[in-house]
Amino acid sequence: MAASKDSLFRSVDMTLTQLYVANEIGREVVSALGELGCMQFRDLNPETSAFQRTFTQEIRRLDNVERQLNYFRSQIDKNSIGMRSIYEFSNTMAAPSATEIDELADRSQSLEQRIQSLNDSYETLKRRETELTEWRWVLREAGGFFDRARGQTEEIRQSLDDSDDAPLLRDLEQANGSAEAGQGGQNANQQSFSVMNIGFVAGVIPRDRMGAFERILWRTLRGNLYMNQSEIPDAIIDPEKNEEVHKNVFVIFAHGKEIIAKIRKISESLGADIYNVDENSELRRDQIHEVNSRLQDLSNVLGNTKRTLDAELTQIGRSLAAWMIVIKKEKAVYQTLNRFSYDPARKTLVAEAWCPTNSLGLVKSTLQDVNDRAGLSVPTIVNQIKTSKTPPTYNRTNKFTLGFQTIIDAYGTAKYTEVNPGLPTIVTFPFLFAVMFGDLGHGAIMAMAAAAMIYWEKPLSRGKQDELFGMAFYGRYIMLMMGIFSMYTGLIYCDIFSKELSLFPSMWTWDFPDGYKEGDGMIKATRVEGYTYPFGMDWRWHDTENDLLFSNSYKMKLSIIMGWAHMTYSLCLSYINARHFRSPIDIFGNFIPGMLFFQSIFGYLVFTIIYKWSVDWYAIGQQPPGLLNMLIYMFLSPGTVQEQLFPGQGPLQVALVLIAVVQVPIMLFLKPLYLRWEHNKARAQGYRGIGETTTVSALDDDDEEAGGDQHANGRPSMADSEMDGNALITQDIGGEEHEEFEFSEVMIHQVIHTIEFCLNCVSHTASYLRLWALSLAHQQLSIVLWSMTLANAFAFTGALGIAAIFVFFTVWFFLTVAVLVVMEGTSAMLHSLRLHWVEAMSKHFVGEGVAFEPFSFEVLLEEEMSELM
Repeated sequence: MAASKDSLFRSVDMTLTQLYVANEIGREVVSALGELGCMQFRDLNPETSAFQRTFTQEIRRLDNVERQLNYFRSQIDKNSIGMRSIYEFSNTMAAPSATEIDELADRSQSLEQRIQSLNDSYETLKRRETELTEWRWVLREAGGFFDRARGQTEEIRQSLDDSDDAPLLRDLEQANGSAEAGQGGQNANQQSFSVMNIGFVAGVIPRDRMGAFERILWRTLRGNLYMNQSEIPDAIIDPEKNEEVHKNVFVIFAHGKEIIAKIRKISESLGADIYNVDENSELRRDQIHEVNSRLQDLSNVLGNTKRTLDAELTQIGRSLAAWMIVIKKEKAVYQTLNRFSYDPARKTLVAEAWCPTNSLGLVKSTLQDVNDRAGLSVPTIVNQIKTSKTPPTYNRTNKFTLGFQTIIDAYGTAKYTEVNPGLPTIVTFPFLFAVMFGDLGHGAIMAMAAAAMIYWEKPLSRGKQDELFGMAFYGRYIMLMMGIFSMYTGLIYCDIFSKELSLFPSMWTWDFPDGYKEGDGMIKATRVEGYTYPFGMDWRWHDTENDLLFSNSYKMKLSIIMGWAHMTYSLCLSYINARHFRSPIDIFGNFIPGMLFFQSIFGYLVFTIIYKWSVDWYAIGQQPPGLLNMLIYMFLSPGTVQEQLFPGQGPLQVALVLIAVVQVPIMLFLKPLYLRWEHNKARAQGYRGIGETTTVSALDDDDEEAGGDQHANGRPSMADSEMDGNALITQDIGGEEHEEFEFSEVMIHQVIHTIEFCLNCVSHTASYLRLWALSLAHQQLSIVLWSMTLANAFAFTGALGIAAIFVFFTVWFFLTVAVLVVMEGTSAMLHSLRLHWVEAMSKHFVGEGVAFEPFSFEVLLEEEMSELM
């Protein structure tokens, strides 16, 4: 039997296939199938751990190569090196050969060693440069500290407490006095520290830790220290964190070796770097010259190392994106091969996979090409397997339908061959959005933005996108449809940026009395006899006193009509599903009573709305009856009509109420009772109950022959495979587990369904009033924005008027795009989304399917490109 043609109305017909692949070409076969991207492989080793699978060693090897490539990428990003885009490579979908993988593994290993060596050398040199730079700052600043420290006893006395706990001051005074008396002059100052047995510690510490450093030293040493510090004006690069750090130079004088050792420990614990500084000014000058010389040499070596490292990374960056794709593909191939089962007797790999029925021919021809290239005499066997397991759901999409299908799949995956709500959503979603967003100008802005994204589709898709723009770009075709539909409803509402659009002559004329001036009073409009405005609403309704009264009533009733139509066709889809799944009880137990209940109440309400519009009540001398009260009293007092709409209205409403009430017990009891009767009948005839069937896997040993000549293990003979290659295995595999029939569970489920349906008919119909509310809000907000910006600009004249128009137009346009198009558009889109997910899809959507996830290099490539960007 030929496979049916694929359509968006239902998911694609799927077939469970079984592959027998020679072990020598397993990798080539899976690579070829990955290029096709139409097979979802089942795991035939579910109880085997990842470490016990056949191709674990190959995956570990590829993991190591992937780690090396990620290391290259991190180094490229760290050094701000440009990387060649994946889009610049040709034939990215082709699978790599085994030789290319081996060469890439060897090359990445050698490159990693080379880059690590260069990187370690550069980081070591950079750390040494940082140390020398800090040492130079310490030598510069410490010289000033020493000059100020000598001979400044009074300054030290002010900075230290004169107490028994601070003997440093007393010793310093005594030593200074004896030194000056014995020697005098500069020579005395140079020997003062050694005479006093005072040592010092000099170093550099991060500026943010300076306060804590001072407090800890003061409390630990009880004031027995003299400290000087100064800020380094230039930020110093931290080689470990690769960021700028602001630091301070400090010099601490203290008495005794133990205190000096304690200061060193505290400094190092707070991240300070200690440097050697000589007391003698001449020696310090020599140290500074030595540091400068070493820094100059180090700078030259650093420059050469940096240039060599950048050159290596630039060379790697030209091919890194392609290498990462190659490794991703190869790794995915071996991960898929680990899902296969190995037949040691025949030395073949056995696989099971779901595949679209229409793609089986392409799969077979592809596998034949792989066999021909490999030169094997034994072909790859493809068998179709009969199974009771529900296949995954796969809806074919293109660039236009992908966004709409994504909206549906975000709510849930349709059951296999269930009616796909994505098809009607292409029309209903943008239309319901446009009802709330209807404005010709705003719709044109949205449509032009979407058209621009479609026109520059390729360059935009290859560029880096933020989250907000990426979402808009993904739904660019949805935006285009929403913009076009909004332009259409804007023509119906006669709205363009909240102003009237006079396409045709109005059917109303204003009767201005003689001598009338603006503000004299209210002016009434007169209807033009024999003429009706040809399309949409008359533009004369704009800026009238009763504009809101008329448009609110009109749009509110239209919302009810559109909600009724949307839910009615959605309910009809449940009938199509019931027929497709051959479930007549769902037709008679759910669809028919549900449809009668819904139409008896809300179908009648829609009929009365249209009937009321079709009668000229003032021409016949009657007031138009109120429909809301009519619907309320239809249930409170059946048969009683306070304001008659048409003759025979009372008896008709009584009949409709009875029809609606009768449907409730039918929906409650018909389906559960029928299912129990069917179950008892099957039991009486000796059949197994639901869920009691036994299932056999095609891989299990089975002595029975199941269609065609097969061996004892249930596999087709080689003779059959060579003749046809499409032998049919008739035993079921992987059958679904069904629970035993329980009448109580079925009854509870049906009660919940009935209560939800009856209550939702009321709440969901009222929910469509959001179409009217959002349309009113959008129109009024647009009017307010116009009156607060451009309307004020027109009050100015002359050169000031030109400037005012330019300024106010800029403000008006920016707020129009930001508020009315972006924010209001997002709000209307979310409300339209809710109407589809809740109000419409709840009438027919089962949503118990499993998404089809094929092994595809294309999907893998898209994911990798999103990461690379």
